[in-house]
Amino acid sequence: MKKVAVIPGDGAGKEVVPEAVKVLRASGADLELEEFDIDADRFLRTGVALPDDLYSQIKQADAILFGAIGDPRVKEAQYAREVLLRMRFELDLYANLRPARLYDDRLSPLRDPERRGIDLLIVRENTEGAYIGAGGRLKAGTDQEVAVQEDVNTYLGVSRILEYAFELARAEVCMVDKSNAMNHAGALWQERWRALLPKHSEVRARHLYVDAAAMELVRDPTQFDVIVTGNMFGDILSDLAAALVGGMGVAPSANVNPMTGRGLFEPVHGSAPALAGRGVVNPLGAIGSAAMMTSHLGFEEIAKRIDAALVAAVKAGECTRDLGGSLSTSEAGDAVVKRLKD
Repeated sequence: MKKVAVIPGDGAGKEVVPEAVKVLRASGADLELEEFDIDADRFLRTGVALPDDLYSQIKQADAILFGAIGDPRVKEAQYAREVLLRMRFELDLYANLRPARLYDDRLSPLRDPERRGIDLLIVRENTEGAYIGAGGRLKAGTDQEVAVQEDVNTYLGVSRILEYAFELARAEVCMVDKSNAMNHAGALWQERWRALLPKHSEVRARHLYVDAAAMELVRDPTQFDVIVTGNMFGDILSDLAAALVGGMGVAPSANVNPMTGRGLFEPVHGSAPALAGRGVVNPLGAIGSAAMMTSHLGFEEIAKRIDAALVAAVKAGECTRDLGGSLSTSEAGDAVVKRLKD
């Protein structure tokens, strides 16, 4: 039996994670699911986002199923950093995996049917770059203010994310950077990329600058297999890829450390405060994340069954309004469960 720490979090997370849990229970996966109360209410009440005693329990789990973090009542950036970013950094979940696959042609905004067969994976470096919080503000609040945000890249961090991307590739790895403008960070990425190419000669490899990659994703996303890139570019490109396959509601993700086996799995859409609490949020991103988690934990066949049930429900129009259906969040979860049991 594998232990899973379940953290619904805030907003939409509180609606979609129960649907993912519902699907997991119906799947027959040998999982012990324990829910943890980590949310904005706790933070506003106690001033502590993630208590150390709860964090120590969460760390003992084999995987974490996460919803979303963020609440309009909380203005402090430290709240999100102390929950999600703390787990990503302290557990060294250095690989953020964001697949994009089109479940049904009707969800694509692309006119050309030949360009709709999207099945790609963005491998995003998850613990470095501009998101580590390095930098500062000088003369803040004045017209002479200077703000510096540092983009940190290390030999270890760049090497291991590139290696992992090659391991996951079926046919090709495309490395994306902006080395023509970011000459210091870009030089490190380019050097490590070139050093690894001879070791992985069985996989096609190419390089694109991030602006060209964004253009190519829109022009013909079917050309991509695995895209590997830094933290910020991966964040941006994966949202673009999600828009090409039906929107943020269908986008799953995994934060993993392939060396330790640790993993945190979450839908990409965030807490979505404008939609939360109305029963309209799409649960498929969370269910897809749960499928990724079951695969990561070794339940490969169950992961395939969850994925097949999810796709079948979408194709049948048994989904929320953002995908052209009429179901509520809970009803969409029920539709996947029903097809899982058929």
